[in-house]
Amino acid sequence: MTKHIPVMLDECLKAFEGERLQYFFDGTLGAGGHASAILGAHPEIEIYIGCDQDPVAIGIATETLINFESKLKIVRSNHVEIEKILKELGIHQIDGCLLDLGVSSMQLDEDIRGFSFQKEGPLDMRMDPSQKLTAKEIINSYSEKDLGRIFREYGEEKLWRRGAKAIVEARKKKRFETTTELAELISQSLPRTKQKLHPATLIFQALRICVNRELETLEGTLKKAIEVLRPGGKIAVISFHSLEDRIVKNVFRAASEPLKNLQGMKIAEPVLENLTKKPLLPSRSQISRNRRSRSAKLRIARKI
Repeated sequence: MTKHIPVMLDECLKAFEGERLQYFFDGTLGAGGHASAILGAHPEIEIYIGCDQDPVAIGIATETLINFESKLKIVRSNHVEIEKILKELGIHQIDGCLLDLGVSSMQLDEDIRGFSFQKEGPLDMRMDPSQKLTAKEIINSYSEKDLGRIFREYGEEKLWRRGAKAIVEARKKKRFETTTELAELISQSLPRTKQKLHPATLIFQALRICVNRELETLEGTLKKAIEVLRPGGKIAVISFHSLEDRIVKNVFRAASEPLKNLQGMKIAEPVLENLTKKPLLPSRSQISRNRRSRSAKLRIARKI
């Protein structure tokens, strides 16, 4: 398994530098890299809520954060359940929130999880192994129209029609079982892009997003997190593709503008101060150490 390197760690630490953090919500605990650094930099933290859907990640994070066990509350759940999680812990407001979106290196490295087109494994892609929907079910049972929509909307794949048609034609002869079977079919059906992306890159991205309902849960999480932030509290979000970043940008922007009625009259003040009009990007040295960080974008906002 590849050693986990937290993406944009220094930038995340700087985002919360000088802040007094009593209650912190980490919606994507992962291997605990960001959590370890934040807990180390903020000894005043009383409760650090680490949320993740992946039981494997939770197991690793539990070991990583053993020195902070007394402050740590690990919850196996989706971050969209933030309000429910806080209520069960008796917490009404949080001082900080971090979301590190997308699939992690350790998930990509596990063949059996089916996230990577470069490793043979079952067509799974579930971040939460207990949920029912898998990429295998989508590929083998969804209509050509629905497959095309998924590839277009969640992968922004320009050749979505060709990809969907090729899959539907191929599965008439044999059901897809593995990641490499699907990747080979896509490679044969779609040309390599000018950016030298593997032809299966965007289709695998689309399937992963669809299986895990990543975009729907993200917008809900952001709105709920802003609601439970105390005045002065900060939220930081790391995204890895344009669809995620667009949602973060739009939610932050909407919350940073006064609410108006249909006649254009202001009826409510902004609730958020957008601290990054343009997202922060990883440095060249960071990208050289961790190629996964090359597409990362960090946006930060403060509750007014």
